[in-house]
Amino acid sequence: MQVRGRPGVGTAVALSLLVLVAVSAVGMIVGSVHIPASDAVRYLWADVVGGTIAPQDVPGYRIVTDSRLPRVLTSIFVGAGLSVVGVVVQALVRNALADPYILGISSGASVGATAVVLFGALGGLGLYALPSAAFLGALGATVIVLVLARSAGGLEPTRLVLMGTALGYGFSAITTVLVFLAPAGDAARSVMFWLLGSLAAATWHSVWLVGTVSVVGVVLASACARHLNALSMGDDVAASVGVHPGRFRLALFVVSAVIVGVIVSVCGAIGFVGLIMPHVTRLLVGADHRRVLLLSPVLGAVFVVVADIVSRTLVPPYELPIGAITAAVGVPVFVALMRRRERVTT
Repeated sequence: MQVRGRPGVGTAVALSLLVLVAVSAVGMIVGSVHIPASDAVRYLWADVVGGTIAPQDVPGYRIVTDSRLPRVLTSIFVGAGLSVVGVVVQALVRNALADPYILGISSGASVGATAVVLFGALGGLGLYALPSAAFLGALGATVIVLVLARSAGGLEPTRLVLMGTALGYGFSAITTVLVFLAPAGDAARSVMFWLLGSLAAATWHSVWLVGTVSVVGVVLASACARHLNALSMGDDVAASVGVHPGRFRLALFVVSAVIVGVIVSVCGAIGFVGLIMPHVTRLLVGADHRRVLLLSPVLGAVFVVVADIVSRTLVPPYELPIGAITAAVGVPVFVALMRRRERVTT
């Protein structure tokens, strides 16, 4: 039954997709070099159908197809992936304040990725060294949090959040120490910028990497939507419908670690996407995860694309860390959502 005042999930998804197309088009046009919309469309069409480009148009063509298009697509997949992880983690621990950062997953991924950037760890893996290290860091952080959060009564959501928050600070401290010990000052500065999030290094390789894990994550989470509904109402309810809470949590935490690890390896730590997008989605379409997991990835994609546009156009010719933009938006939005929730419950 549709709640009065809320749009149907199909309508909400359709409108969100239209907004996503619009902001993606803006992302193809704006930047340090302005490219008219007609030229951007012409370059993209030539790239798709194999058309010809005049010699004087080659620089603009390269900017659109080799720089801005992969950057926009990476932004879309990053936003979708982080939003889905936020939805999943909040359901698994039954806490609306949970996200990959609060549970220490992102901080663990940052430790592994920083070790690669500054010290060349896992150098034998070549292009896959950074995502592999970030994934191992995220997975290691997940395992440590799960082990330490387990009590005699099983895995308690509140204990999990508290333990994840504490260990997240610990992993952040390790990252700070690694930056301090870095042999090259320039590398340390670039890592600090990267840790706040940046899509400047997005390439077609990152599009396929982040796109693959994000799409797989969205599909897996959507397939588990009914189980997430049951688990969000308590372990006893989940067990009554045939879900093993412990195994289910572990499996989805591993999936979340993979998604976060890959995203952090590509663009660093981008906060608040996985925290506020699930809240905004539930305000629009309700708490049913079958609806939430349809809309949340699209809203997350819109948010990150817009944040990336702002980060590279707000103070030209400089580029701000995208994490600073998402925090500037996310903090007041989250405070407003919490105040609204308090008014509803009182």
